Amino acid sequence: MGTEVHRHEGRAADPRTGKVALVTGAGSGIGRAVAKRLLEHGYRVVLAGRRAALLDSLVTEARQLGQEALAVPCDVADAASVTHLFDTVRARYRRLDVLFNNAGRNGPPVEIDELDVDVWRAVVDTNLTGVFLCTRAAFALMKAQSPRGGRIINNGSISAHAPRPNSIAYTATKHAITGLTKSVSLDGRKYDIACGQIDIGNAATDMAERMARGVPQANGEIAVEPLMDVAHVADAVLHMAELPLAANVQFMTLMATKMPFVGRG
Repeated sequence: MGTEVHRHEGRAADPRTGKVALVTGAGSGIGRAVAKRLLEHGYRVVLAGRRAALLDSLVTEARQLGQEALAVPCDVADAASVTHLFDTVRARYRRLDVLFNNAGRNGPPVEIDELDVDVWRAVVDTNLTGVFLCTRAAFALMKAQSPRGGRIINNGSISAHAPRPNSIAYTATKHAITGLTKSVSLDGRKYDIACGQIDIGNAATDMAERMARGVPQANGEIAVEPLMDVAHVADAVLHMAELPLAANVQFMTLMATKMPFVGRG
């Protein structure tokens, strides 16, 4: 990727203080909100994402507030890009305490037979393979560092429980993330690596703004859906991150209370 390790740092790093967190998809939406909350609570935060300008703007915000952030442009679907990301983390901080696997994408809302195979693969590459690549690299770092261990938090979705109409690629990957979370939670025990998942419904971000205009429902109707402040998601992820490694939120569902999810809507 060619990004200098120290290019976008905030204040000078002190390896003796502050836990290190990595947030993927940190340029906007949920990732940006979570990164900002972690920064506010003293974490040194590595910001990963494909849009360097958005990452740089968050680094500037952090610097102005005396917080430490490091931007590393990364495409989580690309193995070499993920390797560069974690090489940068290792070189800069020599450890990682929290990984928030947040980067994701959706496909167009079309019938199954109209979904292009390349689009399917692109969604799977980002939402599933990207999480695997980042988790794999974080696992290796966490089990070898001293003190050993760390926490991996996966951004699932309420689609990990039930699909929306015409969402086969996104829904399939989010169901798969649930299996990945369980496997990592099990395999990480002997290395003090905790893994949990937050399943989010209708946080008010650019990705969810269409909910306020009306989206298809299971019965064929188009309905406006309530949204919740993304700050609640940031608070929830912070709670998960702050737990001691002896405790773990295995799964958390956080959703706009009145959205059509439980029951028949």
